[in-house]
Amino acid sequence: AVCKHGCKYGECMGPNKCKCFPGFTGKTCNQDVNECGLKPRPCEHRCMNTHGSYKCYCLNGYMLMPDGKCASSRTCAIVNCQYGCEEVQGEVQCLCPSGGLQLGPNRRTCIDIDECSTGKALCSYNRRCINTFGSYYCKCQLGYELKYVNGHYNCVDVNECVGNTHKCNIHAECLNTQGSFKCKCKQGYRGSGFDCS
Repeated sequence: AVCKHGCKYGECMGPNKCKCFPGFTGKTCNQDVNECGLKPRPCEHRCMNTHGSYKCYCLNGYMLMPDGKCASSRTCAIVNCQYGCEEVQGEVQCLCPSGGLQLGPNRRTCIDIDECSTGKALCSYNRRCINTFGSYYCKCQLGYELKYVNGHYNCVDVNECVGNTHKCNIHAECLNTQGSFKCKCKQGYRGSGFDCS
């Protein structure tokens, strides 16, 4: 089967028919499902939508159970965790709702891990890492745009000379380069290409 526009987070099942992986939706499976907005709600207390999934956490004084329900916990109330807690072998530990968050110095509140600066992020060639609270995503490098080519999404060079996004002088010609462009003054003119006289 051929899916002309591709299936970003899914599989091509029939001519232009995508079967999305869990947590994704849309004609080309390129949209994240906000599970927190579904009815019935997947979490009893609080819900955090993540890329392709979601995390449950409880109000203070409650403990997250394996089924996503929140059970009252006297010990949790005493510890005063930001995102609920769990008891491990009689010891109370505060939780963070995402792998991209870690417990702060006070062991109660969660702080963001910058995956881009710690090197934990994996972005393919010519993509740059953008940190978000609790996670990160990969974006095309400046001068490139995400396009669906030959069966998959790729970062493709933007031809600034065609798109008229260049600022070359009227007496200069625009030369496209990988990820950028150059301006060269026409014959009989001198200058940087942005200024020609």
